[in-house]
Amino acid sequence: MAQVPQTFFDALAVRTWCGLALGALGRAREEIDAINVYPVADGDTGTNLYLTLESAATAVEAVFAGYGTGTQEPSLADTVRAMAHGALIGARGNSGTILAQLLRGMAQVLAAREAGEASRIDGAGLRLALRRAADSAREAVAHPVEGTVLTVASAAADAAEGAEGDCGTVARAAYDGARAALAATPGQLAVLQRAGVVDAGGRGLVTVLGALVEACTGEAVREAEGAREAGAVREAGVVREAAAGPSRAVSEAVCGAPSGSGSAPASGSVTGFRSGPATGSLSGPGSDPHARVDAVREGEPCAEGAGDGGPAYEVIYLLEAGDGAVARLRERLDVLGDSLVVVGGDGLWNVHVHVDDAGAAVEAGVEAGRPYRIRITHFGLGDVHTGGERPPRERVQRAVVAVVPGEGLAGLYTEAGATAVLARPGEPPASGELVQAVRRAHAREVVLLPNDAELRHTAAAAAEQARTEGIRVALIPTRSAVQGIAALAVHEPERRFDEDVVQMTSAAGATRYAEVLVAEHQSWTTAGICQAGDVLGLIDGDVAVIGADVTAVAETVLDRMLQAGGELVTLVVGDEAPAGAADRLEARVRESYLAVDTAVYPGGRQGALLLIGVE
Repeated sequence: MAQVPQTFFDALAVRTWCGLALGALGRAREEIDAINVYPVADGDTGTNLYLTLESAATAVEAVFAGYGTGTQEPSLADTVRAMAHGALIGARGNSGTILAQLLRGMAQVLAAREAGEASRIDGAGLRLALRRAADSAREAVAHPVEGTVLTVASAAADAAEGAEGDCGTVARAAYDGARAALAATPGQLAVLQRAGVVDAGGRGLVTVLGALVEACTGEAVREAEGAREAGAVREAGVVREAAAGPSRAVSEAVCGAPSGSGSAPASGSVTGFRSGPATGSLSGPGSDPHARVDAVREGEPCAEGAGDGGPAYEVIYLLEAGDGAVARLRERLDVLGDSLVVVGGDGLWNVHVHVDDAGAAVEAGVEAGRPYRIRITHFGLGDVHTGGERPPRERVQRAVVAVVPGEGLAGLYTEAGATAVLARPGEPPASGELVQAVRRAHAREVVLLPNDAELRHTAAAAAEQARTEGIRVALIPTRSAVQGIAALAVHEPERRFDEDVVQMTSAAGATRYAEVLVAEHQSWTTAGICQAGDVLGLIDGDVAVIGADVTAVAETVLDRMLQAGGELVTLVVGDEAPAGAADRLEARVRESYLAVDTAVYPGGRQGALLLIGVE
């Protein structure tokens, strides 16, 4: 459906732009992944850009949702700040970090120029925003390299400055300037010329600017226009398989043919709070203060030493720390590896680095502050730095992908053979993250367990996307992690897919679930009025008990649930639950319900003090 032209740029235009850009990146993701050769040929630039933009779009939608269905809309300043903050918190990889900085630069200008109650800016304001975006991204990079997304962004801003007119005219000029600069990137960066591709990050920015044109004019740019640059230098005859990552031909074009062959650990990803080979499990707070991008350092995949394999791990984590500690952390990580990205501010930072010693990188974070949401990825077979061949891995027949609320349960689900997606309190995964997890499971058939009633629509969107990629996905609407445990317990990959899904769905549905948590503020509930600090016992999503003692409330909840019968009680104990609470509950079941068994699992930082399941 055609968009309404925007003479001015306001909050609704920002919302429209984010939605259009997300859709366009989704369509172009595989193509962009396939041409990703710089700074590392790991075939994920399109995916990283998509996930970063999805986080920005989600933040914008949350701002609009806060105004309900009334006639009032959020201000332009609130909307662009949410967009920039969402992008920063959800930034993935170097490309996503630079995109987040570009959006932040625009937000700084758009929020500052918002004109009173009109809450909108004109073409002149958009020109300044694009200029600030390009300049701030370039300032954030310690060693800017021409022929990258930085060059494309600068060209877009230069072209916009020469355009007179409304927002649509400025956006179209920026888009045309970016396209021209993108087509020239192979002549500026030798690694692109050897591979016969344009810069992947720049290609993604052209896609985002194309969406800006549509948001401002109501006219969609032809996607073939954006794709043309990606094929403009294909005379090198390099053939790629987008879904399989960079091919051997692309990798050899980056760093030359491998000098020999050898064995390497299988490629894999460790998602959550595992700190790597040298350290133990870590956890941290889930707070999310306003943040800003501070510095980006580009990697050099073909620098001296890359022929020996280059860094083996990508390490990413959020970090709570002060400015001084982060400055020292940056110096230490700069010695440990390359592709260093440290973004953030106001006490919250996002750290990204490629290293050989993943444990040391995480330990550096521990010394600086409190790291959490740690993700460690091994580049694995066919090291992207050396150009070794990455043999195709055969898909397994069936896999389970589950969202879990704490690192303890993530370990439990993983040990049971599932692919776990960690959801911190207040940080639900986006649909793109679930799609990535489904892909990572590398199976023909996938059972998806959202384990949260509020994630059902997100999971449904992810399942639909995965189905378009040829993966058979069944979504079981589990509303709690304990229902997911019950479903996983009866999972049998050898059964027919439909039969397995029916059995898992039945087991989940037969499990009543409860949680014990602390009220954050005064509220009306189905059990009466609660005050901040009260202990709440929720059964099947509704508040059933209000009290002052965690264990006492949990005992009451257990008694009510077992009145209807049960054979097994599952207790998932959070880090902040009182010491001895699980022992008392287990003893109560043993003494009062003789035929009922109890299973107790550590949940880590899961939000709720206790999760309870009865089946």
